[in-house]
Order: sequence, then C-alpha cells, then structure tokens
Amino acid sequence: MAIDMSYEVASLAKLIEQFERLPGIGRKTAQRLAFHVLNLSEQQAQEFADAITQAHQKIHRCAVCCNLSEDELCPICARPGRDKSTICVVEDPRDVLAIERTHEYNGTYHVLHGVISPMNGVGPEELTVKELIARMGGEVKEVIMATNPTVEGEATAMYLSRLLKPLGVSVSRLAYGVPVGADLEYADEVTLLRAIEGRQSL
Repeated sequence: MAIDMSYEVASLAKLIEQFERLPGIGRKTAQRLAFHVLNLSEQQAQEFADAITQAHQKIHRCAVCCNLSEDELCPICARPGRDKSTICVVEDPRDVLAIERTHEYNGTYHVLHGVISPMNGVGPEELTVKELIARMGGEVKEVIMATNPTVEGEATAMYLSRLLKPLGVSVSRLAYGVPVGADLEYADEVTLLRAIEGRQSL
C-alpha cells in the first residue's frame, strides 16, 4: 500500500502496512508509528525487532491452563500458594491480567483462546475445551465462568456448564457489574472484584 506522498519509499510503505494490520491501528497512526521507528537508533531498532522475534520463539501455552508462558508452566500454575481447587475460565490471556489486578482471586485459570462463534466458524474444537475437561477430577471443586458478557461469551459459558456439571464440580458465573457487550480487559478493579465476589451458580 503506497504512502500518501508523491513518491513511494518501498521499505517505508511496507513498514506502514505492517503497523496498519495491527488491531485498532488506522492509516495515520500506522504512519506515525513507522516514522517513529525510523527515528530509532540502530541499537533501539534492533532491540525492538529482537523483542518481537523472541516473543514469537519463546512464548507458548502453559501445559496446564493454556495461558501464555515461557516455561512449561505459567507463573500462576507454578506458584505453590494458588488454590488449585478453583479454576476461572476466561476467553483471552489479557483477561487473566485484568482479574489478577484485583489481587483478590487466588485460584487458577483456564484460557479458552476465544469463544464459540458459529458465525465465525469457531466451534468447541477450536478452543481449549478438551484441555479444560482433562483438568477435572481430583482437587478441582469449582469452575468459574468468566467469559465476556456477550452473546458468544454467554453461549460458551452455558455450553461448558453442561459439559462440566455431570463431572461433579460446581459451576458458577461471574455476577457482572460489567455492561453487556463490554470486555473484561477494560473493566476496572472494583467492578471485577464485585463480579468475582457475587458470582452465581449456573
């Protein structure tokens, strides 16, 4: 995609195009970011490129909860003090960060990496549902559904509830003070804390 000038600098145009592919980044913002990168020193530019490459090479899914991790287990699953009897199911790794900011939840997590959405061709097999089912039994007593309060999030929570209840675990849903259609990522700590405390059985 050519830049808005009377000539095209191919490398700059390509850089702008890459930034424009990022979610929430429009044409003008992509241009600003590209010119900012051009103004970096050689060392800063290399560190920026290395950070992207290393993130792709080192970060993978935790063997237990499917959250992002550099090791076999993420820091939360590896921490001895976490309550392994409670699992909070979220859509996205960013939701884990949002709930952790409350400093009130001491259980573990399970990251689905999406929600069931037939319109977008996403079924249970595209999510980490099998990995969640495999964690049932033993010390797990409660599963908290913390998917976003959207149509897809609610449908996913109900689908998982029907799978999990016959396995003898208690399934609850966050009592949202979060507006319908909002994402957990943008909720404040107080709202999330109230939602966790006021969760209800499904």
